[in-house]
This record gives sequence, structure tokens and C-alpha cells, in this order.
Amino acid sequence: MIAVSFLPAATQMIYDMGLQDLLHGVTFECPAPALAQHPKVVRCVLEGHDYSSQEIDRIFSASKAQGKSLYYVDEPLLAQLAPDVIFTQDVCEVCQIDTACTQQAVHNLAKQPLLVALTPNNLEDVFQCAITIATALAREEAAYRYLAGLTRRTDIILDTLRTHRAPLKRVMLLEWMAPIYNCGHWIPFQVAQAGGVDMLSNPAGDAIVTPWEKIVRYDPEVLVIAPCGFTVKRSREELHLLRNREGWQQLQAVKNKAVFLADYDLFTQPSASTLVEGITLLAALFHPTLFQLPAQLQAKCQALDETLVAS
Repeated sequence: MIAVSFLPAATQMIYDMGLQDLLHGVTFECPAPALAQHPKVVRCVLEGHDYSSQEIDRIFSASKAQGKSLYYVDEPLLAQLAPDVIFTQDVCEVCQIDTACTQQAVHNLAKQPLLVALTPNNLEDVFQCAITIATALAREEAAYRYLAGLTRRTDIILDTLRTHRAPLKRVMLLEWMAPIYNCGHWIPFQVAQAGGVDMLSNPAGDAIVTPWEKIVRYDPEVLVIAPCGFTVKRSREELHLLRNREGWQQLQAVKNKAVFLADYDLFTQPSASTLVEGITLLAALFHPTLFQLPAQLQAKCQALDETLVAS
């Protein structure tokens, strides 16, 4: 079995399930262990550039208007690998290459691979994707072992919240800063499992542009900033886009020092393990008296006052 992943989340889950011996090609954004071991089949025109949020938005909008994709496939390399199965996605054409582009790239291959499109909309769908991946690789039992461990972790969080009758925190999680996007798809479900509610989110649907005035009226108790593709360090560079807005200082989250930056991969990279890590982090931010932030997550989140969120 020769597998190629066109999706970092699929690559992460393949590694999580111990199936990396079947993987032979990845994308430029895949996890570091995969990049060290496998050639990059999928590339991006933004690769190697340090564009601002506004520039990225303009580039994508122009590309979409022209009917072009920001992503491309190294077709000679793909032909050389001759995969039996390719994992791709149809959730977001901004974040990753989609199935339509993949189909175009494989059209002339001598051996036509099985294309497995992962299209999760909610958190349960992401867990199901692990089963889909493992089944396509003829290792279905690996997915059930993997998911059982993750479910135990989320059950502990939910049981703790119920035991202490923890009130839901009024939350907003941003997927982009310029323009401002709310959160969608599985992220609102992560927020809920961590003991919060994001009334400006779009559960099981795309993130959408959200007017600043609407956010000011909503006045979140906790604000989490995790732009897609951005680490904490990268997001810090653009915080002025929010801080300079009228009404920023009056937000309850700002007054109570409950504004946090978080790495994108805990939210917008939908592998089951990274999303559970995201739930774990959010629970510690929403309810710090009930949950400690694990050591491995401390570097993936910062409070706005520049101190690390610590347990």
C-alpha cells in the first residue's frame, strides 16, 4: 500500500495511529516528522513568503476571482510515487488543496489511485475521518484504539465540568483578524466541550466575516485569537489590527485579562488528536480553577499581557 496525503490533518492522524510506514508523500505544511521523512508533493504559491493577514486575504480573493488555486501538485513526483490512495479534502479551498485540483493532477497517471476526500463539518465528523483513513489503509482497528484514548480525555473534561456545575463562559474564537472571521465547522463544538459557548460562531459551517460592532455588542468574557495558519508569534505581529479598534479596551475579556493567542493547529488543523489538545487548552483558559494547562501546551498559548498561560 502506497499512500500520499494532500492534507496535514490526515498526515497527523496517520502518524498518530502508527501507520506512517504506508505514507510516501506529503504537503509542504505537514507535521515536522512527516516532512523529515517524506517528499513534498503539494506546494503553495504563498510558501516562503511572510504576507500579512490583509495581503493573504487579497491574494486569495484575486485567485478565486480568476478561477485559480493557490496550491499545485508536483506531478512528476506524484507519478514516480504511483500511489494507491490519496487523501484530500473539500472543506476549505483557502487552507488546503481541494479534491477538484487533486483530480486534475491525477488525471494522467498511469495508475489511477483511490481518492479519499475528508469533509468533516463537526467534531464527530473529524473522529470519523480517522476511521475512514485507517479503513482505506486496511488498518481499521488502529482507528478505534486511537479514538478510544482521545474519548477518554474529553470524557474527563466533561465529567469535571458537570461535577462542579461549571457555568458556561461567553466566548469568541477568531479564525482570522483582517477581515475578522468568527469560527466555524468543528471549533464551536470544541468550545462547548471545554465549557464555553460562542454565540457568534457558525457550528458545522464555514467561518464568516463578522462585523466588529457585533463583537462589541456580544462582549465576550473570553477572547481566543487563533488565525488559520498562524502560530502565537505570528499572531502577535498583527494584534494592532484588533487593539486599535474602537471599543477594544471596553471588552470584558480585555478588562479581565482573558484574551489569549493560540496556535492554529489546535483548531483549524482537524486531526482528532490536535482538536482534543485544543479542547484541553480551552478548558484550562475558560475554567482555570478546575483544569491545569498541560506542560506540552504552554508554549502553544499566550495571554495578551505576554506572560505564558501556565498551570
